[in-house]
Amino acid sequence: MSPLAKLSMLGLWAILLASAIAVVWSRHQTRSLFIELQTLNAERDALDIEWGQLKLEQSAWSTHGRVEQTARVNLRMVIPKPNEVRIVTP
Repeated sequence: MSPLAKLSMLGLWAILLASAIAVVWSRHQTRSLFIELQTLNAERDALDIEWGQLKLEQSAWSTHGRVEQTARVNLRMVIPKPNEVRIVTP
């Protein structure tokens, strides 16, 4: 075998080794990113559930009866009598 052939064979082996390492690294990156994607999807789903629960809670706290009860009990507000109402015009 000539020295040029030996050098070519060595170069091909180096390229083969580099290609194999690149494939392994690529697979590792793919798996790592897939795991991260699954984690983020689970977090998104948990946040969606929490958001739905918070919307339900908000609707319960903002009902007309609840607001009126809080105004009467905590703030001691009452509906004014008709003679206490003043209409202001510009």
